[in-house]
Amino acid sequence: MITRQPVDGAVPTSLGFSLNSFFVWIGGLHPLLQIPIIAIVFAAVVGVILVLIEFAPRPGPGYFWLRVAACFVIPFLAFMLLRPYQNATIYVVGIALLAGALLFFADYRARAGSGYVFQLVIFLAPAALLLLLGLVYPALSTIWQSFFDKTGDTFVGLENYAWTFTNPDGFWSVINTLIWALVAPLFSTVIGLVYAVFIDRARGEKFLKVLVFMPVAISFVGAGIIWKFVYDFRQGDQVGLLNAIVTGLGGEPVSWLAAQPLINTFCLLIVFIWTQTGFAMVLLSAAIKAVPGEQIEAARLDGANAWEVFRNVTVPGIRSSIVVVLTTITIASLKVYDIVAVMTGGRNNSTVLGFEMVNQQQRFQSYGHSSALAVVLFLFVLPLIIYNVRQMRKQKEIR
Repeated sequence: MITRQPVDGAVPTSLGFSLNSFFVWIGGLHPLLQIPIIAIVFAAVVGVILVLIEFAPRPGPGYFWLRVAACFVIPFLAFMLLRPYQNATIYVVGIALLAGALLFFADYRARAGSGYVFQLVIFLAPAALLLLLGLVYPALSTIWQSFFDKTGDTFVGLENYAWTFTNPDGFWSVINTLIWALVAPLFSTVIGLVYAVFIDRARGEKFLKVLVFMPVAISFVGAGIIWKFVYDFRQGDQVGLLNAIVTGLGGEPVSWLAAQPLINTFCLLIVFIWTQTGFAMVLLSAAIKAVPGEQIEAARLDGANAWEVFRNVTVPGIRSSIVVVLTTITIASLKVYDIVAVMTGGRNNSTVLGFEMVNQQQRFQSYGHSSALAVVLFLFVLPLIIYNVRQMRKQKEIR
């Protein structure tokens, strides 16, 4: 890693140029001048990259000399940018070797008339690198960490996984997550489908759809705060809407969020379903409109009533959209965190895997338990990912 400590005596001067001195110079300009200069520099960098990607793989003497010039220009620019830093020479040599190897490869492929391979590698390399550093490495590191104790120093085998399914916090996080994954997608999709069918036939369709879709635009934190007021419990005058109705009918107020396990979980589920129903409605409404009218007319001519048309024509016609909605909401329900954190904080056995994973790391500093919960959550999501991939392959084969 390049440290940001200048080498002794390597102070940027007016005759030299470095990345550090450039930013110092930019910082001394008027803000109105900084914007166009940064835009010009950014455009120049992008232009150089595009030139190398577009023209470097092409055959011909002109492009050959372009590649040769790049072999000298790239290390020179790297040296000018990195020279104030420690070990700059080593990094410049590395950049020169890498640039020379890539450009040599480009020249070799260009002579064979296969420059597109070089372009493909250049375009895919950043995404592959980010995928490796941002997804693959953390996933493998988390799996490895799940076999160590809370400090990450002592190997404990499967003890963290045993804790997940025996300790009350871990056990209820697994149970509640399964309930969320089963109940939330089913109810959200069914209610969204009902809305889609009936609102499409109602007057003021657009206005009604906006009303149903509005909760989707609210963050889970905002939805949790709204519904926390709905479930509010206190002695005397009730602020919460639900307890106000209960006491108005002569009953006693109920502490909904501190109730028995499963009851508070279903109270939280209502909030999540409320936010996802509009999403399901929009997608399923668009799918219903795409069902060929000829099929519906043919079914009606055969004597099918409205329910039979819906069951035998509409639902099969939107099956792929239903699958997309179900899997999308299921994945969202498996990784829910905000609603639980805002409304109950995981108390009274209302925790879920997503919340407990963060809670174990931040509150108890138990990285082993947190990693084990993350792996269990990944195993829950993995079948859905595999199923989605298979569905996409089938649709691709059909097309």
